[in-house]
Amino acid sequence: MPRLMPHMATSLTASGVLRRIGQVLGLALMLFLAMPGLAPAQTAPASRAVPATEQAAQVRVQHRKIALLRGSFMGVPPEERARKATQAIDELLAKGGPGEVTVTDAPQGKVLLIDGAFAFFLMPEDADHARGQTLETATSDAVRALTHAIGETREARDKGRLLRATLYSGLATLIFALVVGVALRIRRALAAHATNLLAKAAGTQAGALDILHPARLRLAANWLVGAATWLLVAVLAYEWLVYVLTRFAYTRSWGEQLGSFLFGVLERIGGSVLDALPDLMVAAVILLLARGVTALARPMFDRAEHGLSNLPWLDRDLAVPTRRIFNTAVWLFAIAMVYPYLPGAQSDAFKGISVLVGLMLTLGGSSLVGQGASGLILMYSRTLRVGEFVRINDQEGTVTELGTFTTKIRTGLGEEISMPNSLIMGVVTKNYSRTVRGPGYILDTVMTIGYDTPWRQVEAMMVEAARRTDGVLQSPPPQVFKTGLSDFYVEYRLVCQAIPSQPRPRAEVMQLLHSNLLDVFNEHGVQIMSPHYFGDPSHAKVVPRDQWWAVPADKPGEAQKS
Repeated sequence: MPRLMPHMATSLTASGVLRRIGQVLGLALMLFLAMPGLAPAQTAPASRAVPATEQAAQVRVQHRKIALLRGSFMGVPPEERARKATQAIDELLAKGGPGEVTVTDAPQGKVLLIDGAFAFFLMPEDADHARGQTLETATSDAVRALTHAIGETREARDKGRLLRATLYSGLATLIFALVVGVALRIRRALAAHATNLLAKAAGTQAGALDILHPARLRLAANWLVGAATWLLVAVLAYEWLVYVLTRFAYTRSWGEQLGSFLFGVLERIGGSVLDALPDLMVAAVILLLARGVTALARPMFDRAEHGLSNLPWLDRDLAVPTRRIFNTAVWLFAIAMVYPYLPGAQSDAFKGISVLVGLMLTLGGSSLVGQGASGLILMYSRTLRVGEFVRINDQEGTVTELGTFTTKIRTGLGEEISMPNSLIMGVVTKNYSRTVRGPGYILDTVMTIGYDTPWRQVEAMMVEAARRTDGVLQSPPPQVFKTGLSDFYVEYRLVCQAIPSQPRPRAEVMQLLHSNLLDVFNEHGVQIMSPHYFGDPSHAKVVPRDQWWAVPADKPGEAQKS
């Protein structure tokens, strides 16, 4: 024990000398038993590695970690070693000595001494070899931590320092209370000022939108100012707590841990942001390019939407859906290019979320894809157009909106019906606006009259009824077609063109047309009936020649004379 002799040479009292001699002898006996080859044969190994069932234990003084013990010594587990080491350090510090920490070598490791007395020892098994720590580095860290703990212990016993720490803590508490009170008092004034700023910004950006109502602006301003105020209070409370805890030696370790935690979080966030800046810059450039492409194409779509484009494939009806498809394709491509540059894109969590989103789109988006494909087919095949009068399945009306997923029509009764595009693709659609000349849509109605009524008279009466109907165009003139010669009656079909600009719905125009048909037939004494016979009548059901041109029908020669 060459390094212990200088400590024995110091001038001591008789009792101190005897105590030192006893401590040295006890240490020598313990090390003697620990030396391989000198210990009895039946003694267990001096030291061993930490079994899987054992856990490392900390030696703590003043809530500070002095060392971490991982190995067992002569059957004593690390937890028991740490307990005895803490107890020994507390006893040595209670004596009030100078607190000098020294280290001496031993066959099994390093022995730490306080004022020459044994405190605890470290073995090679106590070093964290996984992190590259050696016994020497572990010993130096333990000496540094123990010296710091001894200094804090001496400080905790100093009444003058304790009084100064109390005064500083009280002053910090007073300042904290004053700042919090001032922040809460000026919160309302800040909220009013923020409301005015938001109102001015809303007036210059979006105009008088309902979402920017003064009540909503006031609520948003109060929420923003309140959130900022309470965030400031939370930060101040955190800093006050760290400051107060670090004033006292007994709680200084807690304050340092709190401070290091906050700074560690900020450091990690700042480091992550700095590391992600190059990738974020690349992502921003890609998004700016996508925005530039859409901005360059905007004038072309605007001209087509206003009917000023000369492109044959892009008319007014296809301008809006083509714009949407183009913008969607550009932004989807941009997002796909940006994805690898997003922070955490290669992490397992990000990949898991991506797989989950893809699975949800696959399972739940098949119908949406079908609806969207049907809508595109309807748009680009020009099966339907806005403003056309159509009949889809058993519903008829004017097309008001042709969307990607649904088509809306307004019936003659004023009802708006939304129909899925996939349904429209699967049924027969009648378009009454495609065969007309100029603006308008087709009106048609069917009547069945017996063979004993001259067909020329029937056609003339149906045309007369169409001419009397307000909202029916006279050019092109109404036409009557004989669409069927049944066993007992003739089927007549009246076809005419209506004016779409009229505010009257199609149902009202059909109502007027049917009313005029009834009036005209009654005026000329023609019964509207579809005869059905159970037996052949006794007289022939024919029209004599002198009745072929019954009123209101005109003979060809008389029509020329008039």
